[in-house]
Amino acid sequence: MATLLSGSRPRLVGRPLLYSISAFASLGVFLFGYDQGVMSGIITGPHFRKYFNSPGSLEVGTMVAVLEIGAFITSIAAGQIGDIFGRRGTLFAGAVIFGIGGAVQTFTTGFSTMVVGRVISGLGVGLLSTIVPIYQSEISPPNHRGALACMEFTGNIFGYASSVWLDYFCSFIDSDLSWRVPLFIQCVIGAILAAGSLVLPESPRWLIDVDRDEEGMRVIVDLHGGDPEDLVAKAEFHEIKERVISERESGEGRTYGAMWRRYQRRILLAMSSQAFAQLNGINVISYYAPRVFEAAGWLGRDAILMAGINAIIYLLSTLPTWYLVDHWGRRSILMSGAIIMAIALGATGWFMYIDIPATPNAVVACVIIYNAFFGYSWGPIPWLYPPEILPLSVRAKGVSLSTATNWAFNFLVGEITPYLQEVIGWKLYPMHGFFCVCSFILVYFLYPETKGVPLEEMDRVFGEDEREEALENESEVTSLIPNTPRRGRQSLSPQRKDTTHQSRAWLNRVFGGVNSRALYEPIAGGEE
Repeated sequence: MATLLSGSRPRLVGRPLLYSISAFASLGVFLFGYDQGVMSGIITGPHFRKYFNSPGSLEVGTMVAVLEIGAFITSIAAGQIGDIFGRRGTLFAGAVIFGIGGAVQTFTTGFSTMVVGRVISGLGVGLLSTIVPIYQSEISPPNHRGALACMEFTGNIFGYASSVWLDYFCSFIDSDLSWRVPLFIQCVIGAILAAGSLVLPESPRWLIDVDRDEEGMRVIVDLHGGDPEDLVAKAEFHEIKERVISERESGEGRTYGAMWRRYQRRILLAMSSQAFAQLNGINVISYYAPRVFEAAGWLGRDAILMAGINAIIYLLSTLPTWYLVDHWGRRSILMSGAIIMAIALGATGWFMYIDIPATPNAVVACVIIYNAFFGYSWGPIPWLYPPEILPLSVRAKGVSLSTATNWAFNFLVGEITPYLQEVIGWKLYPMHGFFCVCSFILVYFLYPETKGVPLEEMDRVFGEDEREEALENESEVTSLIPNTPRRGRQSLSPQRKDTTHQSRAWLNRVFGGVNSRALYEPIAGGEE
């Protein structure tokens, strides 16, 4: 039954509610996807360049990348804000701030005002990009969590593609409206998201964590179909509540320092996923696609058109992951994407280097292939993975660090790309291809699979339950036989001859712990 009556007011329940929440929350990622793409088309426009007195590469890079400074600041603060004001309140604040920044950009009077507007929008983007993945993961069932998160990323790319095509159509306007109109659309979307966030339900895990159990139970019941006697809903409530009580009784701190000491490996994995999402080169294309195509031989409006065609294929490439992420798993998608992206970037640089008549078309083909495989792999998964692997007590703070890493590297790539395009030219693309190879190696050796694992059971994926139990048992034995020397780890288990394990060892020491992919058996397809 899609709706039930609460007094005289109908409400959505079950999957219609889940999908409605996911669709509306996706407006948050639509916004920062739109904002990433909107500058790529207008910075090459004649009216924009005339208004800003033909800005140089560093000025263009600053106008584009300064958004990441604001995003970096609030993505760190979002962890604390999300814990205090909730996921929904943070979503509302992010949307309002983003809209204000969009208005400042729209009515800018010069370079300085544009930079201020971009920073303000960045403050909103930082909140949205941190809280939306957390909110999505906390309302999603484990066997559909990956698909819903990937649908959310599709919203991001839909925002990017929309901005590129709007830039293209507005390029036919023979006035400053050619760039002011695309910037104004940010305000409209921000207002819609702010209004919608007022009617979205709060995350049940956050509600239970702050002892608003009755409200949390109501949201869980609604997500499971609306029946207060539903056994699955009751079991989920008790599992979350037990986890909250267990964390409190353990005395586990919620500061950043306590989080780092206990979950160092998980934090580093979460941060590395977002760092490589940027080092793998996506924003060379997202922010500067028309400039890339201009360098390859497509000029003026044709360069924006090629960027628009690329954006459509980029958008379509995100769709297969909806199905594959909960069937293939996260690791297979990341590794296969990294290899194809490395090949495509290497080929892009090669065709620019040889500079033959076929170079313009070849570069377009390579960029499209690269974008398609990024959209299927390193686009969605780094937004899904961090909130999955971090426990409720530090989830907001941990995800804030991983998202801050995204924006820090985002700024780095966005700021230096125009300069590197002029200084090293074609070598820029193989350089990012090298990072793709590095990301493949990192995932192969260190990333555990999280497909189908309930959030409250993620400790088992990382082997923490087993390690704690082993330490407790060892402590008990030692206390009973005080004269027995404590044995090292290697004496507790047979020596492994596996060469993969040996080559993995030094990386594991850096990231704190052994690879524990096989410790947890994920939920099978179709199981609830």
